[in-house]
Amino acid sequence: MLRLGEKITIVADAFEQNLPIGQYGYIIAYDRNPDNAFDYVIRIPSLNRNFFVPADDIELESIVLKQEAERVEREALIDFALSTYNEKLFHQVMNGELESVEEEEETKEAISQADFIKQVNLRAWI
Repeated sequence: MLRLGEKITIVADAFEQNLPIGQYGYIIAYDRNPDNAFDYVIRIPSLNRNFFVPADDIELESIVLKQEAERVEREALIDFALSTYNEKLFHQVMNGELESVEEEEETKEAISQADFIKQVNLRAWI
């Protein structure tokens, strides 16, 4: 449940109320009536109006901005991979394997570092 006064972004219009999708607003009240389909009352300053909306129609602005930044980053990586003819990077980005590859590299480095110390100690002993 979102807190009162939080800045939100409208992401959908399930009940076709002519909500301005993409605009920001603020949560000004909860709708506590269990028989009602709406969860929040929001205020949209640019329209100078209040709307009743379900929880699925709104999202926190910080989450929307984070998703947009990830989308732009992914597009930039695709452009870079295409311009440098880097097929491996392109396939990793397109398949969504980029995060898992980075995590695997980190674990391999930790394991390989321990193996390296073990090999140095073995060679020093011989």
